[in-house]
Amino acid sequence: MYKKFKLRLSGRQHAALSNHLFPGDNKEAVALALCGVGKYQDMLVACVQKIIEIPYDQCSVRTEDQLTWSTELLPGLLKDSGQGRMILKIHSHPTGYPDFSEYDNHSDIDLFKGIAGWLDTDYPGMSAIMLPDGKMIARIVKSDGTFSEVRSIIVAGPDILYWNNEQDRELDESLYSKRTMQTFGSGTTRTLSSLSIGVVGVSGTGSPVTDMLARLGVGELVLVDGDVVEEVNVGRIYNSGMSDVREQKKKVQVIGDAISRYELPVNVVEMPMDLFNPEVIQRLAQCDVIFGCMDSYDGRNALNKLCVYYSIPYFDLGVFLDADGKGSVSQVCGTVHYIQPDGSSLFSRKVYTGEQLRAADMRRSNPKEYENQIREKYIRGIQEERPAVISVNTLIASLAVNEFLARIHQFRDDPNDEISTIRLSLTQNRFITEPEGDPCGVLAKKVGLGDVQPLLDMPILSIGGSD
Repeated sequence: MYKKFKLRLSGRQHAALSNHLFPGDNKEAVALALCGVGKYQDMLVACVQKIIEIPYDQCSVRTEDQLTWSTELLPGLLKDSGQGRMILKIHSHPTGYPDFSEYDNHSDIDLFKGIAGWLDTDYPGMSAIMLPDGKMIARIVKSDGTFSEVRSIIVAGPDILYWNNEQDRELDESLYSKRTMQTFGSGTTRTLSSLSIGVVGVSGTGSPVTDMLARLGVGELVLVDGDVVEEVNVGRIYNSGMSDVREQKKKVQVIGDAISRYELPVNVVEMPMDLFNPEVIQRLAQCDVIFGCMDSYDGRNALNKLCVYYSIPYFDLGVFLDADGKGSVSQVCGTVHYIQPDGSSLFSRKVYTGEQLRAADMRRSNPKEYENQIREKYIRGIQEERPAVISVNTLIASLAVNEFLARIHQFRDDPNDEISTIRLSLTQNRFITEPEGDPCGVLAKKVGLGDVQPLLDMPILSIGGSD
């Protein structure tokens, strides 16, 4: 039994729907969408995969507050649905009426009872309304004709748009959040308090990212890292100490314990596991935003795929220090990538090559063969121990968190659609931004797929196939 429902779509999908649903004649219009689904415990998220616009001439009635349309295109969409998919019906309310009408109720019950029979599921789909300003409201329509609220809707575009059914609730105006509210207002502060954010890797950049998000008032943090604190980590993991090394504490436990001492209204979910674990992927798929704070190419690639399959906004952090170990430093730089589900990817941005990805995968899955391949010079080895300085890590972490804030609260002069990558070089004293590139040719067809077997189409993520 699912109790918590979410809906996600990309910025391009939202724009396409808006263009069709509001053609300028002040009359209602409708579209259908095939959605992939992510399931975990009592949580279910629907991710828009494919949109079918219902032609205006296939609507026998189109007025400002009523719509009757032909379901002629529905069978084809259902044939494409396959197991584990949902149907989204979305129509416009050009008058701005922010709720479902009684006419909508009867229409949805009739439509989704038929879809439930075809898909053989208790959860055949969602019904949504789009208002003239682009805001969306949605609900689950069950096979028995009852409705459940969709808790939140997120649009992962250049701007991150977010609506939830608790935005009118009373806001906690404790003094700890006063300065944040003075900067961004009650709306953004309320949004932060409703978001669930996953942070993967809680060491050098991940620990300051987590600390900042907790103090900004984020409602839930899902922390993923399977490693224990080692002595080499203490110089760069916030709130860690030598006692944690002696007790072999997990990094997520150290960070979680620190946040609990803050006594702030943030729920912390500790996952002391490797990313390549089906349960981790399924839990992260329920997060609204992901921060990737990993060094490994295979981990960064898996997170990129996760955010494509489940339509999640993704912030990837990278730090590079080139030093000889004797005090000579030739390069100190860092990068923050913002990834949209149907945009360019880390691979298409040339963050790593196919060879580097294969080497990283082999190092993790088959260490002996990895060493053999290096000796035989078939592959290049990956630098295992890299220099790290807490001040540089914190700078890039702060850059990433501020980039996230700029996406949910558009405060900078340049529009967000002109920026996808931020590069910072301390050695050259340069701050460089780069625009979004073409959609990734490898991942473009995977947007919104949701749960597949194996997860993310990666054999290691077969259910029951990871320890």
